[in-house]
Amino acid sequence: MKSPPILVKFVLTCYFRHLKEVFEKAGIKVTVENKQEIDRLIHSIVGVGYKNCPATGREVKKRIAEDEKGFVSKLKEAWSKRI
Repeated sequence: MKSPPILVKFVLTCYFRHLKEVFEKAGIKVTVENKQEIDRLIHSIVGVGYKNCPATGREVKKRIAEDEKGFVSKLKEAWSKRI
């Protein structure tokens, strides 16, 4: 009997690769298991609809340029309050 195909869940987050230092400053370790949750939090923080990666990336870049410390603080707070 053939086994069913294995489905792999992954999240494409085109802007994550640019945020390694931001995640470190916020004390967030990105894993396969939490990447989608982090992505949703960031979309919420910047006010861009979920899964709109290019717009989110642009807004994140803008906010970090304006106030990196503030963005890191918001991300850290949102991460600590998650359920």
